[in-house]
Amino acid sequence: MQNPQRPENEEQRLASLYSYQILHSLPEKEYDDLTAIASEICQTPIALISLIDDQNQWFKSKVGIDIDSTPRDISFCGHAITNPSEIMLVEDARKDARFHDNPLVEGDPNIVFYGGIPLISANGHALGTLCVIDNKPRELSASQINCLRALTGQITQLLELRKSKIELEERNKILTRFASVAAHDLKAPLNNISMLAELFIKEHIEKNDVDGKKIIHSILYSSKKLRSLVNGLLDYSKNYAEISQAFSVFKSNDLESTLLNLLTIPEGTSIVFQSNVSGIRTHHTLIEQVLMNLVSNAIKYNDKTNPEIKVLISENNDNYLFDIQDNGPGIPQNLHEKIFEPFVVHASKDRFGEKGHGLGLATVKKVVHALGGKIVVKSELGKGTSFSFNIPKI
Repeated sequence: MQNPQRPENEEQRLASLYSYQILHSLPEKEYDDLTAIASEICQTPIALISLIDDQNQWFKSKVGIDIDSTPRDISFCGHAITNPSEIMLVEDARKDARFHDNPLVEGDPNIVFYGGIPLISANGHALGTLCVIDNKPRELSASQINCLRALTGQITQLLELRKSKIELEERNKILTRFASVAAHDLKAPLNNISMLAELFIKEHIEKNDVDGKKIIHSILYSSKKLRSLVNGLLDYSKNYAEISQAFSVFKSNDLESTLLNLLTIPEGTSIVFQSNVSGIRTHHTLIEQVLMNLVSNAIKYNDKTNPEIKVLISENNDNYLFDIQDNGPGIPQNLHEKIFEPFVVHASKDRFGEKGHGLGLATVKKVVHALGGKIVVKSELGKGTSFSFNIPKI
């Protein structure tokens, strides 16, 4: 028996393999489908996606065997990756000097025929193989080999998509940490500005310095707006990848009491809650954040003397359904999609004379999507607005 040689670029090859973070990962249907197709096309009882690490070959996907790995020194695939550009075909391992006394030939799974095509990473390293195995001698037709090559291409694409997702998640984590640190560092001096401004106001009140008080009030207003922007950026930058771990069951009237307690509701404003849902299972805090934003907007941007807002909660077999309706001025049709983009502001000022930063609805959309739902707006100028979103039942 001949042990497989190590590629000359073995150190770089292993680094490339480990960058996919795929070794010992759970089975995935996308890979299992491809090994099943390989087995069917080549009419072999065994098909494997084999990845070669430092000591072992580990099977990401397998058809026809129960084991998860074998030592690299007795692997056929270990030989295959030494010639990355070629398919390795062994028609009868019992007659091949490299394998005739190999434990995988003499014992289970009794390999006789082997055909393996290396899986090549984007940077040119052989990570492992897609291989087909039989316990009797055989050959592969040109058509079968071409199909195996096509399947190998699909596997490498899956691997590259996996790596891209890992890199994107890592960048998101870095951005989230950065936003958190930046927001914290910005908040501290802003709080100091506000505190000092308030102290100065007291001084100028005693001196009856009208101009001084105007300047200080301007400082307070600016610091308040900047603090609001920082909070908005922080909310929008949050990573909601693991939100399902914080799901809980709560009553819909809990949402009503929380919103009514936290919102500043002007005199003459009517807020009506209607729900036929007894219990909701999702992320309580995030749903509160979405409803707080939507109801608050319905109040702030309402042009009526007596704003009327309805919060409707219902359900079907698959989803919880939320609908926030108002009798405000409406939103032009051409802005129905744009208002969910960061920093897009529809109204120049709200009913209190404040200008928004354009992150609220962008954050709402991000949260709803993270919860697995979708949000849409329906509105006509002069006829009010309705924001509707669903949250899947899990």
